[in-house]
Amino acid sequence: MNMRRLFADAPDFDSSLSGLLSWDAVHDASVSQTVAKIIESIRQQGDAALFSYTQEFDKWAVTAVNVLVPSEDLKAAWKNLPQEQSDALTVAAQRLRDYAQQQKLASWEFVDASGNTLGQRVNPLQRVGVYVPGGKAAYPSSVLMNVIPAKVAGVPEITMVTPTPLGEVNQLVLAAAYLAGVDQVVRVGGAQAIAALAYGTELISAVDKIVGPGNAFVAEAKKQVFGKVGIDMIAGPSEILIICDGKTNPDWIAMDLFSQAEHDEQAQAILISPDESFLEQVEESIVKLLPNMERAEIIQKSFQARGAFIQVNDLDQAVAIANKIAPEHLELSVENPAELVEKIQHAGAIFMGRYTPEALGDYCAGPNHVLPTAGTSRFSSPLGVYDFQKRSSLIFCSQQGASDLAESASVLARGEGLTAHAMSAEMRSLRKPKN
Repeated sequence: MNMRRLFADAPDFDSSLSGLLSWDAVHDASVSQTVAKIIESIRQQGDAALFSYTQEFDKWAVTAVNVLVPSEDLKAAWKNLPQEQSDALTVAAQRLRDYAQQQKLASWEFVDASGNTLGQRVNPLQRVGVYVPGGKAAYPSSVLMNVIPAKVAGVPEITMVTPTPLGEVNQLVLAAAYLAGVDQVVRVGGAQAIAALAYGTELISAVDKIVGPGNAFVAEAKKQVFGKVGIDMIAGPSEILIICDGKTNPDWIAMDLFSQAEHDEQAQAILISPDESFLEQVEESIVKLLPNMERAEIIQKSFQARGAFIQVNDLDQAVAIANKIAPEHLELSVENPAELVEKIQHAGAIFMGRYTPEALGDYCAGPNHVLPTAGTSRFSSPLGVYDFQKRSSLIFCSQQGASDLAESASVLARGEGLTAHAMSAEMRSLRKPKN
């Protein structure tokens, strides 16, 4: 297959790049209306509506007795895992915990010259809901990535919802939930599960924040309940951008591009290089390796729809384009990645050097794989411990400190026409209050 080729010096490059990057989830009014109806039903009818929708969509006889996964079933799922899988999950979980420990925010205070104590109090969220896709798809890595930072933050109660179509329970997902320390697993999914987490039912306590990936109905439900609860993000298709100086094995680069393109047809894989002959070598590698890929058809459609090679004059130009794209995953497959990374302003995760494929970050490197997509790394960050902590400002005024602040507060309050504000401050002043 022939990869789309863009040239950074071409007159139409900016418009061609914009067209390549454009991705907006098509607004489907019917999806929005369906989700709104489901949410209202859950709010009004609680578990009865939750069970009814689960019966309708997942085709199994759900009841208050079987909808919750017993803790002993979680433990059994973990104990019955093949040793190779349990070892791999253990390694990934420990590396995630070690990394997450470095992200914890701490409370702090200081005393100013007037004796006022100012500071910040950091507390964990009290309840978090984690959505995990179910059925044929198994995403134990997503369980770890969403639950472990919350645990490290100190969240005392984590509820995981996961659909079980036809009643099939994915044992690998349950094992990951046990390892990560999930407190409650509920066998429901879709928009109805999101609504139950947001508003609560007889069996499910309302949470403070909902995290985790899902289909269009789940994403729409997260949008609609935002404000009642916090959410992590509304994620778009997976993305990878690779900057290569032309000296990495082209087979490696081709496979790195495959690793994201295989997610779905809308995933995006882009390679930038100043070496024209290298781009040709990678294209040859793609042709050679693609037929052996289990998800070859998806990869090919992804490349045709949204993939590209971009030829640049030098690595500085490559960095400028990368900053414009603001990718979810950025590989710097170059001789001196430490020098190049200093120039990167926007990226969800940066993979440095020839031996650091993005795939390691998806599973066990340590940083979180829940990342901003569709250019949102310009203003947002990877999921982390800080997403499960909240901050409160602390203010303690001494008598002299209150008096010192009162004059400025009074002037500003009266300037805004808020006399009660002004007088409240003035009453604490050691000076004579104004009339």
